[in-house]
Amino acid sequence: MLLHVGDLVKMRKAHPCGNDIWKITYVGADIKMRCEKCERIVMLERPVFEKRMKKLLSSAEPGEQA
Repeated sequence: MLLHVGDLVKMRKAHPCGNDIWKITYVGADIKMRCEKCERIVMLERPVFEKRMKKLLSSAEPGEQA
Protein backbone atom coordinates (compact mmCIF):
# COMPACT_ATOMS: atom_id res chain seq x y z
CA MET A 1 0.00 0.00 0.00
CA LEU A 2 1.40 3.40 -1.01
CA LEU A 3 0.99 5.99 1.74
CA HIS A 4 2.28 9.54 2.11
CA VAL A 5 2.63 11.98 4.98
CA GLY A 6 -0.55 14.07 5.10
CA ASP A 7 -2.94 11.34 3.91
CA LEU A 8 -6.28 11.13 5.71
CA VAL A 9 -7.47 7.61 6.53
CA LYS A 10 -10.60 6.14 8.09
CA MET A 11 -10.00 3.30 10.55
CA ARG A 12 -12.31 0.34 11.21
CA LYS A 13 -12.84 1.16 14.89
CA ALA A 14 -13.36 4.60 16.38
CA HIS A 15 -10.87 6.14 18.82
CA PRO A 16 -12.20 6.51 22.40
CA CYS A 17 -12.83 10.21 21.64
CA GLY A 18 -15.40 9.07 19.04
CA ASN A 19 -13.46 9.94 15.88
CA ASP A 20 -12.27 7.47 13.24
CA ILE A 21 -10.42 9.92 10.91
CA TRP A 22 -6.62 10.05 11.24
CA LYS A 23 -3.85 12.04 9.50
CA ILE A 24 -0.60 10.22 8.72
CA THR A 25 2.47 11.99 10.09
CA TYR A 26 5.22 9.38 9.46
CA VAL A 27 5.56 6.55 6.94
CA GLY A 28 8.16 3.80 7.20
CA ALA A 29 8.24 0.33 8.77
CA ASP A 30 5.80 1.87 11.26
CA ILE A 31 2.96 4.30 10.54
CA LYS A 32 2.49 7.28 12.86
CA MET A 33 -0.88 9.00 12.75
CA ARG A 34 -2.70 11.79 14.59
CA CYS A 35 -6.39 11.80 15.53
CA GLU A 36 -8.16 14.67 13.80
CA LYS A 37 -10.43 15.36 16.78
CA CYS A 38 -8.31 15.05 19.95
CA GLU A 39 -4.83 15.21 18.30
CA ARG A 40 -3.60 12.04 20.06
CA ILE A 41 -0.63 10.45 18.27
CA VAL A 42 -0.49 6.67 17.72
CA MET A 43 2.20 4.58 16.06
CA LEU A 44 1.35 1.18 14.54
CA GLU A 45 3.42 -1.41 12.71
CA ARG A 46 2.61 -1.38 8.98
CA PRO A 47 0.87 -4.83 8.86
CA VAL A 48 -1.31 -3.91 11.86
CA PHE A 49 -2.13 -0.52 10.30
CA GLU A 50 -3.11 -2.09 6.96
CA LYS A 51 -5.40 -4.55 8.71
CA ARG A 52 -7.12 -1.83 10.79
CA MET A 53 -7.45 0.74 7.99
CA LYS A 54 -10.85 0.87 6.31
CA LYS A 55 -10.45 3.54 3.63
CA LEU A 56 -8.08 6.19 2.27
CA LEU A 57 -10.09 9.44 2.32
CA SER A 58 -7.62 11.85 0.74
CA SER A 59 -4.11 11.43 -0.54
CA ALA A 60 -1.33 13.99 -0.17
CA GLU A 61 1.32 14.44 -2.84
CA PRO A 62 4.68 12.77 -2.11
CA GLY A 63 6.54 16.10 -1.81
CA GLU A 64 3.84 17.91 0.21
CA GLN A 65 4.53 18.58 3.90
CA ALA A 66 1.72 18.23 6.44
